[in-house]
This record gives sequence, structure tokens and C-alpha cells, in this order.
Amino acid sequence: MLKRLTRHPRFLAAAARLLGLYIALVHRTTRWTLAGDAAIAALQARPGPIILSFWHERIALGPRPWIGMQRLVPALRPKRPQVLVSQHRDGVFIGEVVARFDLDMIYGSTSKGGSQALRTMLKILRKEGVVAITPDGPRGPRRVAAPGVGQLAAVSGAPVLPYAAATTRGFRLRSWDRMLIPLPFSRGLIVLHPPFTVPPHAAEAGRAAVEAALTEVCDAADAWAEARRAGRGGEAELAAAQAIARRAPPAFPAPPAGPGTEAA
Repeated sequence: MLKRLTRHPRFLAAAARLLGLYIALVHRTTRWTLAGDAAIAALQARPGPIILSFWHERIALGPRPWIGMQRLVPALRPKRPQVLVSQHRDGVFIGEVVARFDLDMIYGSTSKGGSQALRTMLKILRKEGVVAITPDGPRGPRRVAAPGVGQLAAVSGAPVLPYAAATTRGFRLRSWDRMLIPLPFSRGLIVLHPPFTVPPHAAEAGRAAVEAALTEVCDAADAWAEARRAGRGGEAELAAAQAIARRAPPAFPAPPAGPGTEAA
């Protein structure tokens, strides 16, 4: 009976509301630091379209960097990101939670509804919109990007903006992604990787670049949080995160030579 109760739509709606309120409390009571000069400058120069990207383990912190971007880039304020979530029951529940942060949902995955979801995201990006993807969701492997993010970036030509956030207080679940659950009244760091575009011929290289960038910003944010917890201040770790946030975008291989073209 308890299992049936926890699957009832009214129970799930109430749980989603409570979890959304809790996440909002965490966001509002955390003192945030931003490492993202290059990303903010790029967004000010070109506020759309954008492919936001973060690891599945950071879903509880996922909306907060976008809120910060909107505050710093006024042209982003009217935009509502469309977040890709699984059609599975867990994905629908997550969608109910994050929808409370002025985000809209696109339901789909690589196994069910993926092609339709990709077409929907392409339409949004062609209208200068914003989409958000967790490339290792909904089932992993952890921190391994699926092909979809590289394909979307290569076909759309929209820049990908990988980011991560970490807090000094929190714990991890024993889930496949080791999901981070932040606690209120923390210090937090947001690391924005400089956005980059993926050439049409380089979908796989783009996927690998997104994976590397996401792991890098996650590790940088976590290193800062760990230093703060250990009482070291985190100045060196913050400087390292700021260096990541200012670096040049990744380079991609040249397109293959066409018929009748001689290799150099």
C-alpha cells in the first residue's frame, strides 16, 4: 500500500512542491560566487540561442546558474529554458520540481521519444531560444555524455555552455549519479565554461568536448567547496576555477577533404 501511495499523482505533486520549496530555500540562503567572465561576456554579445549543459548529479543546483546569468545579462530575462527530461516516472517527477523555477519541460530520451525531442529542441534554438540538457541522464553512465548533445550542437550551430555549481554544505545520494543534495546556509561557487560551437562535421568531437568541459567545471567547483570545508579559504581553487572560465574554446578537427581535394 505504501508503494502505491508514493506513486499516486497527488503524492508526487505534493512531494515535487515540497522539494521545489526546499531547493529554492537552498538557493536563497547560499552566498554565491561566480567564476564565468568569458561566458557572461559571450552572452552579452549574443544572448541566444544557447544549449545549457550540466551533469545529472547537479540537478538540484541546475537552475541557480541560469538565474545568475539572467541577472547579469538583461537580454536573457524574457527567455525560459526548455529542459530535456526523461519520460520515465522519475524524469516526470524531476520535471515537476524544476518547472517551479520558470523552466519548461521537453520530455524524451535516447530510448523513448528522443528523435521528437531533438526536433523540438532544434525548433527552439532556431527561434533564438534556450535548451538545457543533462548529457549523462537519465540512467548514466555517470559523467559520460551521450551522443545527443554533440548532435544537437552540430546540427543547430548553437553554442554549448557547460556549467557546474557546488556548495560547502551538502551530501550525496547512493544513486547511479551520486546526486548532490545541497544544504541551506552554505557558500556556493558557480563555474561557467566559455561557450563554444560545434562544426557540423564534428558531432562526436563535440560530445567529447562537452564531456571534458563538464567534468572540468564540476571538479573545479568541488575542489573549491572541499577547500572551504577544510578551512583553507579556497583562494587557490577559486583562481583555478576562474582560469577555466576564461580559457579559449576547444579546437575541432577540420572537415574531411571533399572529392578532388588534395590533402596538404
